[in-house]
Amino acid sequence: MTATLPAARPSASLRAHWIDDWRPEDPSFWNTTGAPIARRNLIFSITSEHIGFSVWSLWSVLVLFLGPEYGIDPAGKFLLTAVPTLVGAALRIPYSFAVARFGGRNWTVFSAALLLVPSVLAAFLIRPGVDYSTLVIIAAVAGVGGGNFASSMTNINAYFPDRLKGWALGINAGGGNLGVAAVQLVGLFVLAVAGAGHPGIVAGIYIPLIVLAALGSALYMDNLAQARNEKRGMRDAVREPHTWVMSLLYIGTFGSFIGFGFAFGQVLQVQFHDVFSTPVKAAYLTFLGPLLGSLIRPVGGALADRLGGARVTFVNFLAMAAGASIVLLAAQLRSLPLYIVGFIALFVFSGIGNGSTYKMIPAIFKRKHPGDDHEARRLSNAVIGIAGAVGALGGVLVNLAFRQSFLTTKEADAAYIAFIAFYAVCVLVTWAVYLRPRTLRV
Repeated sequence: MTATLPAARPSASLRAHWIDDWRPEDPSFWNTTGAPIARRNLIFSITSEHIGFSVWSLWSVLVLFLGPEYGIDPAGKFLLTAVPTLVGAALRIPYSFAVARFGGRNWTVFSAALLLVPSVLAAFLIRPGVDYSTLVIIAAVAGVGGGNFASSMTNINAYFPDRLKGWALGINAGGGNLGVAAVQLVGLFVLAVAGAGHPGIVAGIYIPLIVLAALGSALYMDNLAQARNEKRGMRDAVREPHTWVMSLLYIGTFGSFIGFGFAFGQVLQVQFHDVFSTPVKAAYLTFLGPLLGSLIRPVGGALADRLGGARVTFVNFLAMAAGASIVLLAAQLRSLPLYIVGFIALFVFSGIGNGSTYKMIPAIFKRKHPGDDHEARRLSNAVIGIAGAVGALGGVLVNLAFRQSFLTTKEADAAYIAFIAFYAVCVLVTWAVYLRPRTLRV
């Protein structure tokens, strides 16, 4: 063994928290030095990413508090949930760059602390009489939480050997995605205890948690020096056709997850108003889908490790098309039980697909660049950032599809038909590019 932990992380110099020697594919290095460091960084990465998702998803809960006294119709509320989704998607690319520019640990500390801004604004400025434009601005600022995912995934991807990337990325992303369910449980708690007149409490609860996450990242995370040497990754990734194929597939998986997570509570209140006449009644169900979708995401990564990411993704999109068909049928029959079953299926399979698609990315470039681990990792990190950004735009499209469908027909059926058609396209693309004979099988 050529390096030990003290040599890699000198404790009393300007190199503190920087690791110069990182060789996860070396079994000796990994078993004696790498694995404990990687797991520690994974834990604190998940913590900050989890809170980032919660802040990003704040408005999926806050819109439930905006009663008649705010004067906002359903279309206006869908816009309030689409805005942070759009901002978060746009921030994912620069956040991916930031890991190589500043270091994973350093950027995690900064990005976690930045979550204080939208939380403080939401905690103190949301009240009856506030201008709608002010609410849109506050919602847009919450989009900073969406960028945390890209930097976290890019950072963690560099820590683990190829054989564990599916598991590690699945755990990291699943723990982050749980933030969507967690903030909805916080919202349910506030609704039940304080009532619908105190939306600021939901955001206020996260302020001390953000401080703790930033401190934990500062004390216990590390920067990988080699990440700073991966030049022009984004430029080369933009020219790579697989970048855009994977981005399309990620719109269908993560875009569905975050879009449905933001919209589910509103859709329930609009389509089944007689059952969900108050926000607290809707909140009892809204957390369930994101919770299951988040918990099962590591399963998607593990299945991809075992069976191949493309195969799992292909079957998964078939299942998502079936789930959307069930939702469409339930909406026409006005069957709430069937509707919930269909939506839960969409959340679960979007979670599995999140894990399998992310596993596909490093596998693709491992196949394209055999024997050149650095090149494969360099491109994988860049594509993860791009696909994460483009995929998050799916959340915007989901909310806009619901908004337009309700504006045009007062129903969501047109949106469900569009979802089914898109999943069918993803099935065909997955087969054509990664499963048919003489293709890059991953």
